[in-house]
Amino acid sequence: MTEAPANPVSPPPPKGGDLVRRHSLVTRLWHWFNAVVVIVMLMSGLMIFNAHPRLYWGQYGANSDPSWLDLGQLAAVPFPGWITIPSQYSLADARLWHLGFAWLLAVSLLAYLGWAGLSGRLWRSLIPRPAELRPAHLWHDISQHARLRFPGGAAALSYNVLQKLAYAGVLLVLLPGIVLTGLGMSPAMDAAWPWLLDLLGGRQSARSLHFVCAAGLVLFFLVHIAMVVLAGPFNELRSMLSGWYRLPPERENAP
Repeated sequence: MTEAPANPVSPPPPKGGDLVRRHSLVTRLWHWFNAVVVIVMLMSGLMIFNAHPRLYWGQYGANSDPSWLDLGQLAAVPFPGWITIPSQYSLADARLWHLGFAWLLAVSLLAYLGWAGLSGRLWRSLIPRPAELRPAHLWHDISQHARLRFPGGAAALSYNVLQKLAYAGVLLVLLPGIVLTGLGMSPAMDAAWPWLLDLLGGRQSARSLHFVCAAGLVLFFLVHIAMVVLAGPFNELRSMLSGWYRLPPERENAP
């Protein structure tokens, strides 16, 4: 009669300094693919905006109509060639770039959201829990970030509530908003889905919302890059390229 094996000892939790797996291959591939697609769309979109640098609400918009944003007052061409695609003025070419990459964005977003939902990553890692949305918890995370005091040790493996709100906002609001408002400006889609244009409040409203979503993505990108630099660019880039991440040391006497 064989003796029952002793209870297996669970491995110790990861600690500061350990090299651990952080991002899956799917997340890393989508991150870099989506980054390239969004950058091309933003740059070609700026060239399209240069053709008529004004935004309106409602169905119609022309030079004589009142606009809520008029960058044409600042310069005839608000965005210089070094930040647009193409660099020389060409509305036709900009539209080709923009529409071609728009389909890549829509398909990749649907695929990633499908994978994140089915795998549980969306609910497990990106949607804040009710307890995390309490004012006290939110204020604590805001104050810690303002002091550049980032989580260390095993806590660094999980997104904090500010990261969850930012990533969920991009995945569930800004990127879908870019796609839907872009469809709302398409005459073919307006004929097929007239309810979409009604939902958006008109073609010019769709154009304005498209611009607002794009501005939100630019703001996210700037904050994201700043946080990567502050948290340690080599470690952060390695985790998004190879998946491996070295846990920062735990902070002593953390409040």
